[in-house]
Amino acid sequence: MSDNELRLIEKPKKGLLRLVFSRTGVVLLLLLISMAILFSVFYFFAGWLRHFAGGVEIFNLIVIIYLINTDMDSTAKVTWILIVAVTSVFGAIFYVYTKSDLVNRRVKKTYMQIFRDRKGEITQDQETLKRLKEESPESAALLHYLNQNEAVIAATNSEITYYPLGELKWEAMLEELEKAEKFIFMEYFIIDEGKMWGRILNILKEKVEQGVEVRVMYDGTCAMSTLPYNYPKMMEKLGIKCSMFSPLTPFVSTHYNYRDHRKILVIDGKVGFNGGVNLGDEYINAIDRFGHWKDTAIRIKGEAVKNLTLMFLCMWAFGEENPEFQKYLDVPYEKYPEQGFAFSYGVNPFDRHRVGEHAYMDIINRAQRYVHIMTPYLILDDELLQALKYAALRGVDVKLILPGVPDKRAVYCLAKTYFDTLIESGVEIYLYTPGFVHAKVFVSDDVKAVVGTINLDYRSLYHHFECATYMYDCSCIPEIENDFLETMSKCSQVALHDYYKGKITDRIIGRVARLFAPLL
Repeated sequence: MSDNELRLIEKPKKGLLRLVFSRTGVVLLLLLISMAILFSVFYFFAGWLRHFAGGVEIFNLIVIIYLINTDMDSTAKVTWILIVAVTSVFGAIFYVYTKSDLVNRRVKKTYMQIFRDRKGEITQDQETLKRLKEESPESAALLHYLNQNEAVIAATNSEITYYPLGELKWEAMLEELEKAEKFIFMEYFIIDEGKMWGRILNILKEKVEQGVEVRVMYDGTCAMSTLPYNYPKMMEKLGIKCSMFSPLTPFVSTHYNYRDHRKILVIDGKVGFNGGVNLGDEYINAIDRFGHWKDTAIRIKGEAVKNLTLMFLCMWAFGEENPEFQKYLDVPYEKYPEQGFAFSYGVNPFDRHRVGEHAYMDIINRAQRYVHIMTPYLILDDELLQALKYAALRGVDVKLILPGVPDKRAVYCLAKTYFDTLIESGVEIYLYTPGFVHAKVFVSDDVKAVVGTINLDYRSLYHHFECATYMYDCSCIPEIENDFLETMSKCSQVALHDYYKGKITDRIIGRVARLFAPLL
């Protein structure tokens, strides 16, 4: 190990422990319990089977009626009704278990209270808002919508730099971290020991010794895949405040969906990073997992950083002590010549508005000439599917870039089931031949773009904490579009009915997986 790659652990092995802590483990446990109950009923109550069967049917019917009358997405309704119908009492019990969320009602209440209490911590500059309404009424309307969920302010005079690769973002991160004088906030879905994190950790250690306050937050799933459970304590020995968001407890929690999928770095409140890049070696192509790893990120300088700072502080207060917000928000901002507008926004699994999806659909529905999208996953609900098709049918150039090398076979096979209907509507689909696309990018009409953590799947759009940055008329937007076109030149275009030319096993997997799309 080189001096520049500080490590606290040897990388843990994956295996049975990961299964035990996963939502797959919960499903398997409930299935075993259901089988045990059914066996017991057959064995001990053979004379009462008619009554038991009737009770099960009545219970299932009640659950199905309830499902039909919820405001759940229609695709999710079909999935749950199918599960309840074909799995006897198990499916209904599983739905009631996940819907009731008994263990984590406190989690939701705490989170929503934090954001209600902190919405006044940042205020919108009225001159900036007036300009935004004049130059882009639709962007101002989106900003108003986003503020129904969490506090979001639009900022101008903020410099935004786009990074078309994870390794370029990493180099910029290292450079900015070296300049930190007061505080460093890091919130990432994945932290994995290796070259990337080792270099960063070395700088964090040095900054702590210089008196810089460092806070690091990562998702609890790391405890079953990349880091040991006591990693926060190991970090604290270096002087780094460390929090694991929502640690997993096997078989007792219904919040396996509520993961912190955000990627945020804030330095002194003046510099911020957002995008798809986690802190692991595959994200900078230091190791090869699925061919070349295509990822993107942005760096923000100026007042637009304030949204990222507030998001981090709220998530930190959710898991640890309540920090002094204004201490980190009241910082002097340098003004940059950039005249465009930018605002970062958060997505959480507790709101009923599906903010991440609606922000994307706003771009799709308002596009005049083109909307170009990069996403690693394609698991669409009916609304998003129809929005993409309608945009193409009304003459908008709709292009999607997806991975050429998948990281999850079932999810990849599922994505292909949408290809024909999209292509028939005029949507063009491209597969990144060199490897895996992890970027989450929307760019439209040379004036709008979103870069962040939000995938086009149910996980991101319905179940996770996410974040993204919306840009209007920023100088980096042509660079984002140029990167899309350059990436597309390395792709192969999917032709109509190519799906039917593939392996029959992939088609079967895809069609079956689509039945359970909302759960993937």
